[in-house]
Amino acid sequence: MSESSRKRAAAQDTPPDQGSGGNEIATDDAGLHRTDHDFGDDYSDGSQIVIRSQWQLFRRKFLSHKLAMSSLVFLLVVVIAAVFAEQIAPYAYDEINVIARSTPPTFEGWHLFGTDQLGRDYFSRVIYGTRVSLQVASIVAIVTTVLGTVIGSVAGYYRGWVDAILMRLTDLIVIVPLLAVLLIAAAFLGQGQPTRIAIIIALLVWPSLARIVRGVFLGLREKEYVQAARACGAGDLRIIARHMLPNTIGPILVNMTLTLASAILLEATLAFLGFGVNPPTPALGLLINEGRSSMQTQWWLVVMPGVAIVAIALAINFIGDGLRDALDPTQQEK
Repeated sequence: MSESSRKRAAAQDTPPDQGSGGNEIATDDAGLHRTDHDFGDDYSDGSQIVIRSQWQLFRRKFLSHKLAMSSLVFLLVVVIAAVFAEQIAPYAYDEINVIARSTPPTFEGWHLFGTDQLGRDYFSRVIYGTRVSLQVASIVAIVTTVLGTVIGSVAGYYRGWVDAILMRLTDLIVIVPLLAVLLIAAAFLGQGQPTRIAIIIALLVWPSLARIVRGVFLGLREKEYVQAARACGAGDLRIIARHMLPNTIGPILVNMTLTLASAILLEATLAFLGFGVNPPTPALGLLINEGRSSMQTQWWLVVMPGVAIVAIALAINFIGDGLRDALDPTQQEK
């Protein structure tokens, strides 16, 4: 081989110079391979691409919602106080002290919410009454969520005559006057039992969630991943449970918080009208009813349990707002 041929072969084996504009593969600080020709100097400052999961994005948004976090802390304190009422309440809810009758709110004797005409500590009675309200609200939220989700998902997925029958049943319950039916059902079926009252309320408030779930399922039913799962031979139950239901969690959770707040207000209304939990078991609505006759002279008998009801309902609604914002992909992070 001549000398000129050897020089040409050596020139072909020599890699291109970095400054010649060749597409050299480089590795940045994040460990990602790139070409200078394709990306320029995008990674010259050492910045990294951070990939977050949906759970991490949700957690970050929710924790940054100050009002929702404050409400969550308050609600946890209320729940702990209600669950451990025997250890936290300074007195038993039916303990009578004739010496301290009709005492206004004071730190003396730890009568923080005052006492009633029999000398019973109202702070302790409010704590025990909160336990009843939370028990009823929790059962209502669970039963309503299960019932509304099942009916809404079946109606939205199958459509046709199944959807027509289930939605007519939903419309029938919606047009029924809620409070009137609750009063009649609680009087004849409730018998002053918190569990029975909760089930009666749940059987009348599930249609709103069923409609929401049905609307979401109608939109998800035509998505490509659902069609692909159906083409792969997946059954209806698997498609609903594994592919469609997880994408409905956001509306379900938000509606569940609204149901909790509504159930507390409904239970308080029933107790106030005398169709709730039977005395001497305290309930927040029942405490307001007992104190309304002497409201002008003993205002704390009505104000204190009323403030407790409003505070708990507001806290749950604020938590629902935080969940809605955190689960909404269109919401920008502040």
